Amino acid sequence: MTDPMGNTAPELDPATVNRNRLVLLTIAGIPVTMILAATWLWYFVVNGDLDLVGSLGTANNGRLLEPPRPVAELGLRDQAGDAFTLTAQEPKWTLLVPSPGACDAACEHRLYLTRQIHVAMGKEFNRIQRAWVGDQRVAETAFPVDTLSDGTAAPASFVRYLQSQHVGMFTLAADRAALRAQFPELAESPDTWYLVDPAGWVMMAYDDSVNYKDVMADLKFLLKNSAG
Repeated sequence: MTDPMGNTAPELDPATVNRNRLVLLTIAGIPVTMILAATWLWYFVVNGDLDLVGSLGTANNGRLLEPPRPVAELGLRDQAGDAFTLTAQEPKWTLLVPSPGACDAACEHRLYLTRQIHVAMGKEFNRIQRAWVGDQRVAETAFPVDTLSDGTAAPASFVRYLQSQHVGMFTLAADRAALRAQFPELAESPDTWYLVDPAGWVMMAYDDSVNYKDVMADLKFLLKNSAG
């Protein structure tokens, strides 16, 4: 066999040729194999024949809400009384503190805890946001707290507290009935707060039984495995 320059090309060993063909076929077959495997797995999960979560275990430390709850059902309003859509903002994971009635010591502690977690997330800080949701405007919300969670004296009003301690947090309102329906865990554990995904689904609940380091582990896992 000669090449275009008239030189005689060396004869390839048949074993080498077969080996090269096998390598090429293997490389070409990998994507097909992955597609078939994924299709097979999805078929059995959808039909309930395979408990994927149970087989692999769960990575979350909080309480997974099943099914997740659409935050849009709260009918959120901003401080001007206008409709507020969380998903219309920049897509982020939201640490949400619902607080029907006054913002008492339990409410203040949840705000403090979620702020500390947010700050401690470091380089992931900008992928997370926080929101407080009451059943009335901030100016109308009582703040029966004498000492803050950090040991300092509490400001005279909820407005001043937010201005000094929680700059940048969304302060929203919703009907009390909607809050209680959407967050029934508050009736048993007033220290409960929630995690909302970038698509607007309330998906996890946390309370004081979960260490803040475990909450951060959940957040890091979710941020690593999501685009939002």
